[in-house]
Amino acid sequence: MVQIRQAACPLNCWDSCGFNVTVENNRVTQVEGDPSHPITRGKICGRGRMLEARTNSSERLLHPLKKINGIFEQISWEQALDEIAAKLLEIKEAYGSTAVLHSHDYANNGLLKSLDQRFFNCYGGVTELYGSLCWGAGIEAQRWDFGDAYSHEPNDLNNSKNIIVWGRNVARTNMHFYEKLVEAKKRGVKLIVIDPIFNATAKIADNYISIKPGMDGLLAAGIIKEMLRLGLEDHAFIEQYTLGFEDIVQLLDSITIEKLSEMTEVPCEVMTKLARIYADKPTSTFMGLGLQRYKNGGNTIRFIDALVAVSGNIGMAGGGANYANLQVGQSFVFEELTLPNRRQNSRQFSIMKQAEEVLNAINPEIQMIVVTCGNPLTQVPDTKVVEEAFSKVASLVVIEQFMTDTAKLADYVLPTTTVFEEEDIYYSSMYHHYVNYGPQLVPAPGEAKADLWIWTELANRLGFGADFDFTRKQFLKMAFQALEIKGLSLETLIEKHTLELPVKAIPWQDRKFKTPTGKVEFTAQYGQKPLTLAVPEESKWANPQLAEKYPYSLLTIHPMRSNHSQNYHLFATAPKVKVEVAPNIADRLGLQKDDLVRVWNDRGEVKGFIVIAASAHPDTINIDEGIWRQFGGSINNLTSSRSSDNGLGSTLYDCLVNLERIN
Repeated sequence: MVQIRQAACPLNCWDSCGFNVTVENNRVTQVEGDPSHPITRGKICGRGRMLEARTNSSERLLHPLKKINGIFEQISWEQALDEIAAKLLEIKEAYGSTAVLHSHDYANNGLLKSLDQRFFNCYGGVTELYGSLCWGAGIEAQRWDFGDAYSHEPNDLNNSKNIIVWGRNVARTNMHFYEKLVEAKKRGVKLIVIDPIFNATAKIADNYISIKPGMDGLLAAGIIKEMLRLGLEDHAFIEQYTLGFEDIVQLLDSITIEKLSEMTEVPCEVMTKLARIYADKPTSTFMGLGLQRYKNGGNTIRFIDALVAVSGNIGMAGGGANYANLQVGQSFVFEELTLPNRRQNSRQFSIMKQAEEVLNAINPEIQMIVVTCGNPLTQVPDTKVVEEAFSKVASLVVIEQFMTDTAKLADYVLPTTTVFEEEDIYYSSMYHHYVNYGPQLVPAPGEAKADLWIWTELANRLGFGADFDFTRKQFLKMAFQALEIKGLSLETLIEKHTLELPVKAIPWQDRKFKTPTGKVEFTAQYGQKPLTLAVPEESKWANPQLAEKYPYSLLTIHPMRSNHSQNYHLFATAPKVKVEVAPNIADRLGLQKDDLVRVWNDRGEVKGFIVIAASAHPDTINIDEGIWRQFGGSINNLTSSRSSDNGLGSTLYDCLVNLERIN
């Protein structure tokens, strides 16, 4: 029997698409877009379609595994759970519950994925991670500036006169926004793309502005400086709704526009042109995540926020400093799912520096790491240190679908379900504000079990099973409580498969900000670090000796066909590391397409094959992130585990390297 069922994409992505999934004889045979979805309208990307291959792959983990004398052996669920539960009890009694590290990321967006926190809180509280490899510096920056990180709903783009896409290749990462840009251009809207790489989004722009990687905040500073010189700032907005503008004026008086041009490698006349565009309201700004993955990342987003505010494009239809839209996730009552009040002890490690923190931990030392929704050996920076830390810990438990680089290090690997084998709801706090329902469509293969089943079984063994004595729908109902008050029910979502959440379509339209003063805060009055003319730590401006030894800026952008590291092993043709270099690098070193090269710095090296990236900014290299070791990765052999200036973001792009051909 063949059925086409509505479902939802679980991937950690901007678009959060609706699916039509073909099911035949309890097997997913095809994944397509759902034409009835109000935002994604039947179009999905290759990553979404790959979920069929992911579900049906012959490489799926089907049984619990235990490493015995260095070799994985199949064991029963009963043995695996009994032994892990016994270890958790022993650790808690001997060392305290924070001797367990919960290493997690956000590979998938299912609401019930947060029940891992419920388990560890009921256990007594463990060592958890803070910060984000992905977008943490920018989130914190907008909290300092506006009180939270909110974006305009997608259709507000119809009100924009000018659109600035800043460090965000939406053609690769946000395809439905890309479609809206194409539509906007047909209406005569001016599109400007600012990026170190001339990408597919730049190809449709009216103007493409190439910039030195990591210098985006200084470009924003230069544009503000030109607005002030030309008298284009919005005096009324600044006077009524901002605090500390005089600090920005004083800071910009300390540097010339020519110096800013030299540092950003953007001509002065381009800054002047952008100043006029920002004054020609409404101008919307859409920031990507890469431009805040530097030591100066928080400062970068703050300067772009300041530019949008100084020009008066905040709280205006067709405007906005659009980075994230956390009001989407704030629609749900996560405390009901995670039970933070049950936590008796707590300790936090930086997600970027989790490996170093494991190696240096005392009182207590880390005795067990449990990995959920992540592949830290591939995704966490400074791979060499990550491998050392995860190899040295007494017990490593990994919940996974495949034998990833991290799973290979584990003592226990527990096989879990894919999206089509479990019921959940999905949303993204990045682009649109619709929540999608995903029913269970097919049974799980072998002995693969849903995460919730695993937590429930462990909770039963540890004495708090009553906290997990709920169905999946009952857990979803808990998170829906605030929405129920507003007249939106889980039952309606299940019936319609997609539901519009009650968020503000145009944030800050009432000019009431969530900062301590209720205003946009440019100043450091409440303890935040002040805005500075900050540069990447690995740059000739901050470290000329390092830049002489390693003259090239390395970017590690998201791959086209894999959501981070999830799909590389599923490609029909085995992937290889592609080293995309700016034309000036190829000319300088005499490189040709497909030359084998070594890319290195003091942290490690990666080998790959040359691709010449037309129109990339001079001295820029890109190698896609997420590549498994067996295919030549990980690029995080080269990246630093340092945190951003505000402590909550990674510095994955703040990375200088050298390169040579291998004969």
